[in-house]
Amino acid sequence: MTDTIKNSLRDSAAMRWTALLLLALAMFCSYIFMDILSPIKDLMQETRGWDSSSFGRMQGSEVFLNVFAFFLIFAGIILDKMGVRFTAILSAAVMLIGALIKWYAVSDAFIGSGVETWFSNHLNWSPPFGKNWLDVLPFAADMPASAKCAATGFMLFGCGCEMAGITVSRGIVKWFKGREMAMAMGSEMALARLGVATCMIFSPYFAHLGGKADVSRSVAFGVVLMCIALIMTIVYFFMDRKLDAQTGEAEEKDDPFKISDLGKILTDSGFWLVALLCVLYYSAIFPFQKYATNMLQCNLTLTPPDENSFWAGTTATIIQYVISLIVAATGFASNFMKDKRKKYILLGVSVFALIVYCYMGYMTQSAGSIFAVFPLLAVLITPILGSYVDHKGKAASMLILGSLLLIGCHLTFAFILPLFKGNVVGGVIVAYITILVLGSSFSLVPASLWPSVPKLVDAKIIGSAYALIFWVQNIGLWLFPTLYGIILDTTNPKGTPATELNHTIPLVMFAFLGVAALILGLILKTVDKKKGLGLEEPNIK
Repeated sequence: MTDTIKNSLRDSAAMRWTALLLLALAMFCSYIFMDILSPIKDLMQETRGWDSSSFGRMQGSEVFLNVFAFFLIFAGIILDKMGVRFTAILSAAVMLIGALIKWYAVSDAFIGSGVETWFSNHLNWSPPFGKNWLDVLPFAADMPASAKCAATGFMLFGCGCEMAGITVSRGIVKWFKGREMAMAMGSEMALARLGVATCMIFSPYFAHLGGKADVSRSVAFGVVLMCIALIMTIVYFFMDRKLDAQTGEAEEKDDPFKISDLGKILTDSGFWLVALLCVLYYSAIFPFQKYATNMLQCNLTLTPPDENSFWAGTTATIIQYVISLIVAATGFASNFMKDKRKKYILLGVSVFALIVYCYMGYMTQSAGSIFAVFPLLAVLITPILGSYVDHKGKAASMLILGSLLLIGCHLTFAFILPLFKGNVVGGVIVAYITILVLGSSFSLVPASLWPSVPKLVDAKIIGSAYALIFWVQNIGLWLFPTLYGIILDTTNPKGTPATELNHTIPLVMFAFLGVAALILGLILKTVDKKKGLGLEEPNIK
C-alpha cells in the first residue's frame, strides 16, 4: 500500500495542479456567468424593457432558493453523502440548465412564444402590504415576462453555483492536504475573481458585436463557458476516481450540518459577530458589482470611439484582456518569489501592465473595462494580506480598516465622482483609484475574517457554523441587489434613460452597511481584548 500511495496522482505536482486547474476553471466560468448581464444593464432596459426593479429582482433571485428553500444546507448534505465527484458534475449540470433558461429568456425566440404568455400570466407576486419599497420578492406583476423567466433560470444557476463552491473547497483539501493547500486555495480564488474582469470586458463586447445590440449574444457566451465548466468537471471526475483507485481511500467527508447544532451556534456570540460581519461586507461588494458598470455610465463622460478605429475593434479588446491576465499573473506570482530581485521584477511588470490596462480602458471608453480593474489588485494583495495575518496577526484591526475603506469608496462614488461629470480624464482617474481601493478592501475579508472563524466558534460546531454563516450571507446577496434596483427606480423619474440614472441613494445604503461593519469590527476587537480570543495574534507562532 505504501508504494502505491507514493506513486499516486496526488504525489505528482503536475497532476495536483491539473486537478486544481480543472476545478478553478469551472468556478472561473461560473463567476463570468454570475454577472454576465451586469455590464449591460442599460441594454436590458433599452432592448427588453427591464427597469431597475426588474433587473434587481432578477439579480437577487440567484440565491433565493439557497435562502428560502435551504438549498445551501441540502447542497452540503448531497456533498457529504455523494462525494466530490458526483457533486461536482451535478453542480455544473444544474448551472448549465439554469444558464440555458436564462439565455432563452433574453433571446428573440422567447418573444411571442407560449412561454412568454405563461410568464406574463403567472408569478405575479405582490407584497402583503401593497406595492412599496419592501417589495423584494423575486417576481412581480410589473416585471416583463423575460425577466421572470430569466430569474427562474438564475435561481437554478445559483443552486448549482453554491454547490460548486463548497465542492471545489472539498476537492482542494483532498488533493492538497499536507501540501501547498493555502497556495492552492489562494490560486483558485484568484482565478475565480478574474472571471469578474473577463465578464466586464467581454459581455459588452459580444452584446455590441456586429453593430447591432443583442443581449442574448452575451448570455450565449456565458452558456458556452458553462458547457466548458461541465466538461472540466467530467475530466476531474475521472482523475479523482483514478486517485481513489490508486490509494484505496474512500472519499473524505466532513461532519454534515446538524439541526441539533443550531442551539449551540445561535447562542454563540462569536458566530453572530462573524455572520453579521460577513453579510455586511459581502452585501456591499457583490450586489454593487451588478450595478457598478451602469453607475459608471451614469457618472462618467464616455464617448464611444469611432467604429472603424483600433480602439473599437476586436484586437483592442483581446489585447486589453491579455494585459489584465499579465497584471494578475505577475502580481500573484510575486508573492511566492523568495528571490527579492525576481519578486520586484514581477511586481514592476504587474504595475506597468496595470497602468497600460487603465490607459486602454480609458481609450476604449468602456465602463465595463474600467470596472474590470476591481479584481486585479485583489488578486495581487490577497496573498500578501493573508501572509501578514499568518505571521503578524492584527486580523480585527484589518477588518476595521476594510470597513473604513468600504465606507470611503461608496461615499466617493455617491458624492465625489458625480462632480467630475464632464471632466473626461479626471472622472476616469477618480473611478480607477476608487475601484482599486475597493478591491483592496474586499481582499481584507478573506485574508482576515475567514481565518478568524476557528478562534471565535467552538471547534465542535465549526462545520455547521460555516454552513449557517454562508446561509446568512446569502440573505444579503438576495436582498440588496433587489433593494438597489427598487431604490434606483423610486429615486429617479419614470422614463429616465438607463445611462442618466442617479445612483446616490443606493450607494449611500452600501456606505451604511460599511458603517455597521465598522461598529461590529470595533465590538469584535473589544471582545477579543477582553476574552483573549487571539484575533490580533499571528496564526503561525
